[in-house]
Amino acid sequence: MSTVIASAPTRSEAQDAGLAPFPGARRPDRRRSVDSGGLTLTVWEWGDPGDPAVLFAHGGFDFAGTFDTLAPLVADGGYRVVSWDQRGHGDSQHAHLYSWEADLRDAAAVLNSIGPGAVPVVGHSKGGALMLQLADAMAHKVSHLVNLDGLPSGRSWPDVADHHRTRMLNGELGEWLDHRRRSADKVRRPGTVQELAQRRGLMNPRLNPQWLEYLVPIGGYESHDGWRWKIDASMRMGGFGPWRPEWSMSRLPALGMPVLCILGMDLELMGWGTLPEDVIPNLPANARFVPLEGVGHFMHIEQPAVVADLILETIS
Repeated sequence: MSTVIASAPTRSEAQDAGLAPFPGARRPDRRRSVDSGGLTLTVWEWGDPGDPAVLFAHGGFDFAGTFDTLAPLVADGGYRVVSWDQRGHGDSQHAHLYSWEADLRDAAAVLNSIGPGAVPVVGHSKGGALMLQLADAMAHKVSHLVNLDGLPSGRSWPDVADHHRTRMLNGELGEWLDHRRRSADKVRRPGTVQELAQRRGLMNPRLNPQWLEYLVPIGGYESHDGWRWKIDASMRMGGFGPWRPEWSMSRLPALGMPVLCILGMDLELMGWGTLPEDVIPNLPANARFVPLEGVGHFMHIEQPAVVADLILETIS
């Protein structure tokens, strides 16, 4: 296993590092590490260490720093926001292989590091699906679930016989291992801060270019030939290992804790394409569904104050 090259600055280091400011953004107050089966995860915290905790999980190809506008608002509401860079992302270690189950074990390790009690969890996109499964598997540790556009649609999930499912899993595993073999020695293409922001903007066309440039020194590192994103170059879009996103929705109806599902109604490239009619029939009894008009997949970045108010209303 290899560690990432550079560390993202904490709030106190940000000015010295020349991090470009962004309105409302605030770097975490603290940084710590958690061991997950021998792999080191970087954990970030906003807010007073004595306040009640809430766990945030970022989406695929993101990192905890993408909560720099949402987390401070929740922290200012009286909470200690805890998030982590998922394996292969940000300042957490890279792994030889990646899988959904490994991400779930990492989430459990961070959750257990907070303390023995149950805490609210908030997840965006991949992180939302991850927190949904965590809430299903560890209901005694999750007091509330807030899902931010992390409900992959089941419309494309074929109803097939078990022996076909086994064959599908074998195909997923084989194809994933073939990809990992081909990409073992890859490194990400370098560029200036502006070039990395522009590349990310191709996947995030609704987001402010100033925000994307703000993210580069947090989620990237600088070497002699330019900046590179810290994300493991062996990872790819949908790179959660042999796992199908639409399997998450089937876990939703069984949840017993209070649940808030927020869906951005402007569909875009990085979203799941999920519609309200996909979610509403699967809502558990103690759930609230909020569709947000005029907002895309990255609702917590486009409208952090709106999302923070909904979170605080749910978990308080």
